[in-house]
Order: sequence, then structure tokens, then C-alpha cells
Amino acid sequence: MYLGVGNLSPLASLLFGILILLFPKFLNYLIAFYLIIIGLVGLGLIR
Repeated sequence: MYLGVGNLSPLASLLFGILILLFPKFLNYLIAFYLIIIGLVGLGLIR
């Protein structure tokens, strides 16, 4: 399976959704981390 930018967003969403269900008090940190990663990918700093 090739992991590129197209696959990163749905996989990250699935992972963070599961983590939010398991650890709801870390919701703010997980969302912030997700937004930072998606922003870096969008800017092309992470492939």
C-alpha cells in the first residue's frame, strides 16, 4: 500500500477518531496535532 498525501488524511482521521473514543479528555491535543500535520503536508514540508 502506497502512503501518500491522498491516503494520509483519511488514515489520520480514522486513527484520531479511535483515539478520541478511547481518550476523550485528549480531544483538544489530538485535533491540534491533526491540524498541524495536515497543514505541514499541505505546505509540502512533509511527504
